[in-house]
Amino acid sequence: MALPERFPALLVEKDESGFRFGEKERTPGQLPQGDVTIAVRYSGVNFKDGLASIPQGNVARSYPLVPGIDLSGVVVESEDARFREGDQVLATGHDIGVSHHGGYAAYARLPGDWVFKLPRGLDLRQAMAIGTAGVTAAAAILRFEREGLTKDKGPVLVTGATGGVGCLAVDMLAGLGYTVEASTGKPEAEAFLRTLGAQAIVPRAELQPESVRSLDRQRWAAAIDPVGGRTLATVLSRMRYGGLVASVGLTAGSEFETTVFPFILRNATLFGVESAYLPRAERELIWRRLAEDLRPTHLDDPIAQEISWAELPAALRRILGGGVTGRIVVALP
Repeated sequence: MALPERFPALLVEKDESGFRFGEKERTPGQLPQGDVTIAVRYSGVNFKDGLASIPQGNVARSYPLVPGIDLSGVVVESEDARFREGDQVLATGHDIGVSHHGGYAAYARLPGDWVFKLPRGLDLRQAMAIGTAGVTAAAAILRFEREGLTKDKGPVLVTGATGGVGCLAVDMLAGLGYTVEASTGKPEAEAFLRTLGAQAIVPRAELQPESVRSLDRQRWAAAIDPVGGRTLATVLSRMRYGGLVASVGLTAGSEFETTVFPFILRNATLFGVESAYLPRAERELIWRRLAEDLRPTHLDDPIAQEISWAELPAALRRILGGGVTGRIVVALP
């Protein structure tokens, strides 16, 4: 399939003349090196993408850059034997939208090892409603399973539950039959979270007390925490014996104070989840599960909101301001 002479992209530029972010026409010759060229159909709106669009975001590692850490579309050219023209594919993580041009352009070119065929059970839009956020949530759940978590061990807490990782984690865990408690600072989002399967709502303020006890009342068997900071310290203090805590983000800060007591007196486990550079075999397993038993029940409604290409800059500003509930999927022109 012949590529057009020019195609639209959102481009971030930073040089001696300053910082610029806006739509520009690109040519096939400006695509980066890679084995697979993709006509992009959808991308997602992530907090990381918002950071890439501002001067002091500290996400972009090279300029000029097309942001967009997630993308899905159709192969138009391939030098990788695993992919043929017409294949529906997706890509998340690695250096996409960070130091390698990403999904905010009508065409992308990627190394073949970063590309995956769309799993049966998902369409291109749904794959982007999941995106990096869903891969992260799923990776945490798989770790819980490997550590022996079962539904009868108690409720699972999800903090930052209206964000991308949070809402998808609530939906996945509820779909698996866990008792899910969801924490949020948005009282108006309670109905949204209960629709996803949350059986209890924990106000954000409850997890950010003036002072955090070394050990508090035992409450949760496991927790997925995209928040960090004092919230993470509070969650650790309230875990049941043998509790599991997945740290997946830092919206409330990268530092927190705790003691050894949750670990030596309650046998708690704190682990991190990094989803951008997961081994390919693990990523394949995650996407297979995301199309099957981990597939969010409410992926199309109410989790995902689709926007047009023209609405993307405003959506990036909204996510940086904390004004997004659920996931935003952008349709490429």
